[in-house]
Amino acid sequence: MQTKEKVRAVYELRLDFPLQALLKVAKLKKSTYYYHLQKWTKPDKYQEIKERIQTLFHHHKGRYGYRRICLALRNEGFLINHKTVQRLMQELGLKGTVRPKKYRSYKGTVGYVAENLIQRDFEATEPNQKWVTDVTEFKMNGQKIYISAVLDLFSREIVGYEVSKSPNFELVQQSFKKAFTYTKLLEKNDLIIHSDQGWLYQIPRFQELLATYEIKQSM
Repeated sequence: MQTKEKVRAVYELRLDFPLQALLKVAKLKKSTYYYHLQKWTKPDKYQEIKERIQTLFHHHKGRYGYRRICLALRNEGFLINHKTVQRLMQELGLKGTVRPKKYRSYKGTVGYVAENLIQRDFEATEPNQKWVTDVTEFKMNGQKIYISAVLDLFSREIVGYEVSKSPNFELVQQSFKKAFTYTKLLEKNDLIIHSDQGWLYQIPRFQELLATYEIKQSM
């Protein structure tokens, strides 16, 4: 049993049993007992702020950490720093949920940036005329999963996809190989593949992949 719990137990039993006997059983020094007792009876200058912290925390469904709680308190007129808010939240047992960072494919210009051949015309008159592709992040059982999918704009059907734990070129390559196999795509066709300007679509290996089937690239 911790010291605080012992002090509370002695305090609650003090009217039924001699104090000295209770302190002896609890193995507490009298000075220790009165020290903690004084802390309890002393008015808590942060009581109002603690109540607002709890209200804000639960209002935002636990998504606010101490920095955002601190900012919200300052907007309400409370003069308090983030370190104090952090300490008070720890005392209250409140811990904000950290949002995992979403996958961002765009890392600037790292290779070839293709012309936008689609120009927002996402309609096709026949199969294998226009494909679109992307890499998307999901979370399953607390683990990040990435899927590369290829969609034919004529049928609106996924013609190829691959799932991986890492957003790498192998993921993209396998999704395209499956698309080529599924559609029995032949060389020398007028197919356009449209994507964002993600780094996976700018690198030379992707250009080589498209060149094998003479596919036009659009971004």
